[in-house]
Formats: sequence, structure tokens, C-alpha cells
Amino acid sequence: MNETTHSEAAGPATTSLRALAREHLPAEMAERWIGLLRPGVGLTAAKGSEAVVGRLGGAPELPADVRWPTWEGNGPLSFVAAVDCAALPSDALDMPLPTDGTLSFFYFDGQIDDGDALVLPDDRESWAGARVLYTPAGTPTAERTTPPELDPYPVVPLTARVEETAPDPYHPLIQAAFAHTGHRDHPVYGEEFLDALAEADEGAGHRIGGHADPVQNPVEAEVAHGVLGSGTAWDDPRLDEEARGWTLLAQFDSDDDADMMWGDCGALYWLIRPEDLAARRFEAAMFTWQCC
Repeated sequence: MNETTHSEAAGPATTSLRALAREHLPAEMAERWIGLLRPGVGLTAAKGSEAVVGRLGGAPELPADVRWPTWEGNGPLSFVAAVDCAALPSDALDMPLPTDGTLSFFYFDGQIDDGDALVLPDDRESWAGARVLYTPAGTPTAERTTPPELDPYPVVPLTARVEETAPDPYHPLIQAAFAHTGHRDHPVYGEEFLDALAEADEGAGHRIGGHADPVQNPVEAEVAHGVLGSGTAWDDPRLDEEARGWTLLAQFDSDDDADMMWGDCGALYWLIRPEDLAARRFEAAMFTWQCC
């Protein structure tokens, strides 16, 4: 599989995606590539009077009947982030994100065991090491005290902006749209186009919806491989089909302000099937992470 650096894999600046495609690709091909762009909601540290839509770190607010997420046999998960769905510009997205309520993200981050137990899509027994909790609007909640085994991350309030996102060059959608044409001979894999995208790179960042920005390989393929089973060959045609059925729910990058470092400058990803998202089955979300 393709392996790229963090900067090469991350999403390019939203204002230049269409222009870059039209400048560096043949006209028909550029429009086909542009047709694969998806809107996402980028999350950045809120400054001044900017509207706050969520936060990294701190302590979560949960209903009284919801237990702190725990990976049995390993320990409690760390609270990573929460977003207020009502505050997000969800009408700009192409996915059925809730229009109210709160999404809270938890991950077994290695604080307890110095990173010995890893949460990986190919290891089904580790899936309990990452969770998404949805709290419907109007549900009484209270701030929870972080378990004594864990240090909470510093709070970073987040604001939102709508941005266009592109699929990774080796995403199954690109493969399908351009008929599995040989990589090296095809303009969408050409050095000129990929270099232009890399120069416009803004970094992976934090995001709700849109295309994921992988640090290495397409995260959809990793999740699909885990769902189909670790014995599945990477060239099995079922892999691409399964990968196309998953969409990014959220990604959270390493963040100095929040004292978050996922491996070596990595990122955390939660993906979900659109039908599960529409039905609010967040327990069906899948997790993966990548680092340099």
C-alpha cells in the first residue's frame, strides 16, 4: 500500500482545490476529480469572539446513567473531544449528522500502560479502546471527574469553518473514478498534480465530516480490512467495496495546545456507515489511528 508523510497526505487548502485541478489536469479529468470533493467542518482553536462549537480536553459532561467508557481488562478511556452538533454548520455537510445533541470522543491513549495496548481495526478485541457517545439534546448531564488513573488533557475551545476536502490519491473512490488506470501513467497520480496539492497543504487538523486526511494510507481501507477480517488480502476486490461504504465522522490531530500527541505527530479517526449515522448508531463507528 502507499505510504506518504504527514504533510503529503493532509488536505490541501480549500480555496485552491478546484483551481489546482483545472490547472494541472485535463479538463474532463479535472471535473471528474472535482466531483469527488466533499464539504467538511474544520475545527480550530477559538479566538476572541469566535463562536465555540466544541472543545478538546477537559472533563466530559455525561448523563447520570452513562458509565465512563472503559476497555475491559485495560482501563478507562481518555476523553479527547466533544462537539455541539447544534452549533456545527451541519446543513453544509453531505452526511446525516445530528442537528442537535453532543458527540463525545474517548480513546485508550496509553497513559495507563505506557502505550502497550494498541487500538487497531485489525484487532477486534481492541475495538473497545475507542468510543463515540451521543447525548441527545435536552438530556440532563453533569461534568464527570476524570478517573484517577488518567490526567485530563488541557481544554482548547474549538470554532468551526466549512471547507472542501479531497480524497487521498489512493482512496478507492479515486481508483473507481479513474478506472484503476496505472498509477504512474495517470495524471491524477502525476508528480505535477500531487506536488501542487502538497504545496497547498494546510495539515490534517481536526475535522467533522468530509474526506479524511490520512497520515499514511487511506483510513477507509484500514477500517474495511478490519471489518472483513485481518486475513483478507489487501488486493481483495471486496476491500474497495467495503471501504466505499464508510465515511469520516471525525478526526483529531496531534495538538500542542491540548498536549495531545498521537504517536509521532499522528491523528485519530472515527468512521461510520451513513446508514448507521442516520440511525444514530454511534456504537457502530470504527476507529483507527495513524502516525508518521
